[in-house]
Amino acid sequence: MSDPTPGIRARQAASFGSRAGAYAEHRPGYSREAIEWGLAGADGTPRRALDLAAGTGKVTETLAGLGLDVIAVEPDPEMLAELSRLLPSVTALEGHAERIPLPDSAVDAIFVGQAFHWFDVGPAMTEMARVLRPGGVFVPMWNYEDESVPWVAEFTGTASMGWRRPATDGDRQPATHPAFTPFESGRFRHAHRRTAESLLETLQTYSRVIISDPAESAPLVARVRGFLETNPATASGEFDLPLITWTFRSRRR
Repeated sequence: MSDPTPGIRARQAASFGSRAGAYAEHRPGYSREAIEWGLAGADGTPRRALDLAAGTGKVTETLAGLGLDVIAVEPDPEMLAELSRLLPSVTALEGHAERIPLPDSAVDAIFVGQAFHWFDVGPAMTEMARVLRPGGVFVPMWNYEDESVPWVAEFTGTASMGWRRPATDGDRQPATHPAFTPFESGRFRHAHRRTAESLLETLQTYSRVIISDPAESAPLVARVRGFLETNPATASGEFDLPLITWTFRSRRR
């Protein structure tokens, strides 16, 4: 399938709020090791971090658990409300990557989980450079199913709606920007505890499923259900869905 048109991309990007509660409950978190690796890219010890396009706080929660002062910025008011409900002690602000509601050099680290591909990259990186102190680190990251596991590869093939996922670091390499050093990359394995039913709920938080016509999404859900109920690794009770957190880091010059 070709990349979506700008209109469809805009609908996808704005779709998550309608499923904010399900997103919080059913989307996986991120590898703690990946987040620690990202922080280690900064000069000095990061103390204040920005979770940009924070969603319901999947990255925010881990950063706060590591003892950082965290600011979460999210454009969707429903997602932001869910984040504030779950993490009431975190400073949560409505804002966009291209217009971050923070002063210059306000943070030591910026994390973006599962959202960098929605940004207007040039203006967003310029704005991130403004709010990130020199020597601070920018860490975009994505969770992907670990397709080196045979049943996981079969699952993702069954669940596909024609979207393309990157095959190599080069395919996902974030854009360059003069304010940032070249990106380093790392991959970190972890897992998401699921049942067949809860994995179907996760599937239904994907933007392409959210915005799809029921005539397209209902057969997809039925097809995936059939696979999960007959696959030995997923047919009975709880199981671990193997994941990789694909992580990049770059230092503010």
